[in-house]
Amino acid sequence: MSTVTAEPATTVAAFAAVTVDRVTPGRVLRSEWIKMRSLRSTAVTLVSAVVLMVAMGWIVGWATNANWSDLRPDEQAAFNPIDTSLAGFYLAQMAVGVLGVLLITGEYATGMTRATFGAVPQRLPVLWAKATAYAGVTFALMLGAAFAAFFGGQQFLGTHGVGLSAPGAARAIVGVAGYLTLIGVFAVALGFVIRSTAGAVAILFGLLLVLPTLGLLLPDSWERHVLPYLPSNAGATMFGAHPADGSLSGAASLLVLLTWVAGTLALAALLLKRRDA
Repeated sequence: MSTVTAEPATTVAAFAAVTVDRVTPGRVLRSEWIKMRSLRSTAVTLVSAVVLMVAMGWIVGWATNANWSDLRPDEQAAFNPIDTSLAGFYLAQMAVGVLGVLLITGEYATGMTRATFGAVPQRLPVLWAKATAYAGVTFALMLGAAFAAFFGGQQFLGTHGVGLSAPGAARAIVGVAGYLTLIGVFAVALGFVIRSTAGAVAILFGLLLVLPTLGLLLPDSWERHVLPYLPSNAGATMFGAHPADGSLSGAASLLVLLTWVAGTLALAALLLKRRDA
């Protein structure tokens, strides 16, 4: 009788080699772009900003033309068709700012930042990538929205409208897109600093809406030393076709706004390196 001896089965585990790419600014930027565009809130909020920018310009232009004969002589003399068609920036800045905050605080709320900083341990490239990606998208969309608001608004203004060749028109269109872009970057940095959606949005609303309104209650001698240095006031002067009397120059207003943005970015970078995720 023969005995058949079975050879023990040998299991060979095959491990696929995993290639880990080096962390580079370009790869971090691509990663942040993918995360940003995958969020439904990104598309909804940016579309809202575009609609607000365009719709306000058209509505204000139509309403001004329809009620022109009811305006007082001093109102007609102070009328500026360029600034009128770009009035939608006042609402668009809030949509842009809130989204900038949410892009950061949303990750802190879900714990996604731990995975992000695990992949990019030095952290600062994440700050620069998020700010750069959001700035690029915001500027492109807001520039298109500004052009649409301007051309549509001038059509609705009828005989009171002007063309793109009017003094200050092109500068105002590009300037308002630049202003909204800087507000977006400021909001991103603010999100890193505060880490709380409610807190960051409250500060954003306070700086852009509340303080400029409360500043009007100050004595005239104080207003000149406070209001021109608030972000929204500096921005309005930066791109305004005809700045108000007593305001800073366009270049000085741009410098003030850049100081706000750069200072908040520097603070965000400092805290990002020192605090835990």
